Amino acid sequence: MSKKDQDEISFEQALSELETLVERMESGELSLEESLGAFEKGVALTRRCQQALDKAEQKVRVLTANTPEAETEPFDSDV
Repeated sequence: MSKKDQDEISFEQALSELETLVERMESGELSLEESLGAFEKGVALTRRCQQALDKAEQKVRVLTANTPEAETEPFDSDV
């Protein structure tokens, strides 16, 4: 997957691909070389997901900045 392709896929697509990669890697059926390639692709997909989340968080901050009654709270992923 080229950098251009990674930048154009949606968050949902990147997350889905990442989940599929993890399942394949956890299966233990990949060779070492295939595992390294999958890991490399997984790192790129993780970065894409993080960029999308950062961008969404920035938009929320901008939208709520001019609304004093709108309070943001930290996201607790353990819920």
